[in-house]
Amino acid sequence: MRYEYKVVQLREGLIGGKMSADKLEKVLNEWAAQGWHLRTITTAEVKGRVGPGGTEGVLVTFERPVG
Repeated sequence: MRYEYKVVQLREGLIGGKMSADKLEKVLNEWAAQGWHLRTITTAEVKGRVGPGGTEGVLVTFERPVG
């Protein structure tokens, strides 16, 4: 069976802050409704649009069968 993958980058606000469980749950449910299954959640430094540094965020990887 072949699979396709989708990676979603999440962070809470432009200048940092904690990732809320409610926001993560909403994203998971939105992608699940489209047939995507959660594969992994990885913490990462996500580059911001403001300033030289990054903010803590997560990369959420989903997969679903193709065809």
